[in-house]
Amino acid sequence: MTRALAIADVRLTPILVADPPLLNTQGVHQPYTPRLIVEVETADGITGVGETYGDAKYLDLARPLAARLVGRQVFDLNGLFTTADEVAVDAARVSGRVDVGGLRGVQTADKLRLSVVSGFEVACLDALGKALGLPVHALLGGKVRDAVEYSAYLFYRWAGHPAGVACERDDWGAALDPAGVVAQARAFTDRYGFTSFKLKGGVFPPEEEIAAELGDVLEYLEDPALGTPAMAEVAAKTGVPLATNMCVTTFAEIQEAFTEGAVQVVLSDHHYWGGLRNTQQLAAVCRTFGVGVSMHSNTHLGISLAAMTHVAATVPNLHHACDSHYLWQSEDVLTERLTFDGGKVTVSDAPGLGVELDRRRLEFLHRRWLDDDGTLRDRDDAAAMRVADPEWVTPSVPRW
Repeated sequence: MTRALAIADVRLTPILVADPPLLNTQGVHQPYTPRLIVEVETADGITGVGETYGDAKYLDLARPLAARLVGRQVFDLNGLFTTADEVAVDAARVSGRVDVGGLRGVQTADKLRLSVVSGFEVACLDALGKALGLPVHALLGGKVRDAVEYSAYLFYRWAGHPAGVACERDDWGAALDPAGVVAQARAFTDRYGFTSFKLKGGVFPPEEEIAAELGDVLEYLEDPALGTPAMAEVAAKTGVPLATNMCVTTFAEIQEAFTEGAVQVVLSDHHYWGGLRNTQQLAAVCRTFGVGVSMHSNTHLGISLAAMTHVAATVPNLHHACDSHYLWQSEDVLTERLTFDGGKVTVSDAPGLGVELDRRRLEFLHRRWLDDDGTLRDRDDAAAMRVADPEWVTPSVPRW
C-alpha cells in the first residue's frame, strides 16, 4: 500500500483565466489572470489536483518543489512543508513588496512558500482521498455541516474592459453607483439564491460607498484601516466588528492583533495560510480567543472552491458566510462547474475533492498562457487601470 501511495509524478500547468473588470483600491482586474494547476500522481496512477496563484514568483518556487516530491509518500504532508522550507526564495522577489493579488500586506519568503505549498497539499489530499475512497473532509476529521454558505461577492465594476483590449465578455454590466450595486445584488439572488452579500470597497470616496451599504445589518467591516494599530484604533470607536485578511495572514501576526482587540473576525484563505490543515489550526486558535472566522477568496476556479468547501465543512466556529470569486469566473478547468443553491455549496462525499479535471480545457487555458507575451503572467491591477487612465496612481493608503 505504501508503495502504491508513493508520488510518481508532479505536473504543473500555468494558465490564464478570463477575469472581468472588477474595481478595487489597486485599480482594475486584468482581462486574464494567472493561476497554477498542480497535479500529483501516485505510483498506482491516481491523480490529485490543487490550485494556487500562477504568477512567475510562485512558479519559480513550485518547479523545484515539484521535482523534490517525486518518490515521497502522498500522505506525508508534514514532509511536504519541510521540503518546501529547503527551497530557496529569491529575496528580490519579496523584499519590501506588497502582495497585490491577495492584498495581504508586505510579502515575505514564508508567505510565498505557504502560497505554493497550499496547492500541493490540496493535490495530495485529493489523491489520498481517491486512493482510500474517502472525501477530503473525512481526511480532515469529518464534516460538521452538509452545505457551506457563501456570500454574493459584489464589486464596483465596468461593463467591459477598455476598448481595444482583448478579453472575454460577460452579461453583468456596469456597477458604478449604489443603484448598480443593488442591481448586481438582486441578480446574484435571482440566479443563485444568496442571502449574504459582501461589497468590495475602497474604490470611491467613503460617502459614496456608504450609500450602497446597509449600516444596520453589517456583519463586519473588512480592513477599514491600514495595519493592526490603526485597526485597533477603529475597533475601539465602533460597535461594528472588524474583519481582516491583511493584518492577520500568518500565525506570527495573531498575538498583536488579538491582544490589541484590532480584529473580531479573521478571514482565512487556505491559499496563503498554507493549505487546509493550517486553516483548521487557525480556526482553532480563533475559537480559543473568541475571535470569529470566515474565508477570504481571490480570483479562483472550481478546484479551490471545492477545497474551500471541504475545509469549511469541518470548522465548527464558522459563523459567517465565506467569500468566493468563483461566479465571476466564466472559465474553469473542471468537467462540471460547482453550483450554488440558496447561496450554498453542497459538501461532496465523493472520494477526494469530488471534482474532475477537464484536460482539454486545461490545455486551452495553458495555450493562452504560452501565447502571452509576458504582460499577463503577473497580475498587476494598477497596470490594467493605466490602460484606461494613463495618469492612474495607486493610493498609498486605503480610501476609508
